[in-house]
Amino acid sequence: MIFPALWQGIENLPLSQYVASSSWAFPTFESIHVIAIVTVVGTIAVMDLRLLGLASTSNAVTEMSRDTLPWTWGAFVVAMITGTLLFMSKATSYIVNPFFVWKMVLIVLAGVNMAIFHFFTWRTVKHWDQGMEVPLGGKIAGGLSLGFWVVVVCVARWIGFTLDKYSTN
Repeated sequence: MIFPALWQGIENLPLSQYVASSSWAFPTFESIHVIAIVTVVGTIAVMDLRLLGLASTSNAVTEMSRDTLPWTWGAFVVAMITGTLLFMSKATSYIVNPFFVWKMVLIVLAGVNMAIFHFFTWRTVKHWDQGMEVPLGGKIAGGLSLGFWVVVVCVARWIGFTLDKYSTN
């Protein structure tokens, strides 16, 4: 484990101890986290399926983005806050869990994919926004995004099944 004192220190914070020991805090934050992730993945999937030309092809890409993006970012912030609280409660176990590590790596890759899409392909959206086929770059970004987020959900589900296996306590 890299920086074991850091993870143990996080786990020993009063807030972390409270989340870990409370009969209601961990399950409540976990439930909110799941709802937020479902919202993130659902809104992203709607946009990705549009980019792939598999759904909502009669809607402008910019219109769909305008409708979904606030929900995506709002839910992502909630997921980050609740995920951080969950992580803090068992930091030493999460940090060595390969499913947790893969989840974090895949979220970063999804973010990089989104950034590349927005810095390059999205700049030409006015040419293909409605009635024209999404360019290959948009389709690749949509396919990668959909794939990343589906795998994020799968590996995230395995964190709960394996957390005790990687527990350092």
